[in-house]
Amino acid sequence: MTLALELKDLRKSFGPAKIIQGVNLQIEKGERHAIIGPNGAGKSTLFNLISGRFFPSSGEVKLNGEVISGKRPFEINRMGLSRSFQVSNIFTNMTVRENVRCGVLYSMGYGMSFWRNIGNLKEVSQKTAQILDEVGLLDKANLPAASLPYADQRTLEIAITIAGGAEVILLDEPTAGMSHSETDRAVALIEKASQGKTLLIVEHDMGVVFGMADRISVLVYGEIIATGTPEEIRGDAKVREAYLGEDAQALEGVA
Repeated sequence: MTLALELKDLRKSFGPAKIIQGVNLQIEKGERHAIIGPNGAGKSTLFNLISGRFFPSSGEVKLNGEVISGKRPFEINRMGLSRSFQVSNIFTNMTVRENVRCGVLYSMGYGMSFWRNIGNLKEVSQKTAQILDEVGLLDKANLPAASLPYADQRTLEIAITIAGGAEVILLDEPTAGMSHSETDRAVALIEKASQGKTLLIVEHDMGVVFGMADRISVLVYGEIIATGTPEEIRGDAKVREAYLGEDAQALEGVA
């Protein structure tokens, strides 16, 4: 088994509040893995620990066998991990094309330079246009990112996430706030973008989770109470107990 991500006894406290309490998780290369759990379970905190936004109180995170806990986000990104955020995190004062081009530049080996005209970099322009075409935003390439509708802004963030060429992609609730048709479009995009890559996704829509994930982990009060295939998770008594009200009904309704 070749691991893309490994979490070992990962813990995070903010003062006396213990948010993540000894998470152990192994994610294989090429796997699509979903993390679900009730509100306040610590899902976004876990993402922040993996991507370097937070430093763990103890424990460690490994990316392709190398410890990354304690490294800064840009260092982790350069090691092959990219993420999106629960709230759209794009450059609103730049065009759609410029947003994606920022990710493409680094992935193609171009660092900061004040004397290089990036408009003359043909291969960067071609790669940027290819990604925009793949996500359905090529016709909006010259629009200010701030002018896009909400669903398109989420799509743009996914495009930026994949533009860097990372092999491990973290998506934090990518379909939140979308209509059914917008969700279907986003799922198709995510499945296409994650082909051959490792995907870790936090998602509230159980239909998306059970339809996309190879395996699912359930996080409750900072602890993983179950990990398994969609079928195993659907039939797990501990999981059903953890989901109350509408969430329990959502699990019941997933085919």
